[in-house]
Amino acid sequence: MKNFTLAYFTKNLTIVIGLVLIWRGIWYVLDEIDILFFSNNHIYTAIGGIILGLLILYLPDQDLKEIQKL
Repeated sequence: MKNFTLAYFTKNLTIVIGLVLIWRGIWYVLDEIDILFFSNNHIYTAIGGIILGLLILYLPDQDLKEIQKL
């Protein structure tokens, strides 16, 4: 039982770490885009990110039920 619990925890922890590292990388790339193209104004990438995120959640099943889970 301990091995199963440790394996389950380790697997989920590595998934979480991987997702956080991807998120961190995207965050820094968007910051650089803000600096290079928008004079360090974050509003354009923020609005673009919201629109893109909503599209990614909406397109597969044509609804936004995933937002209800928050």
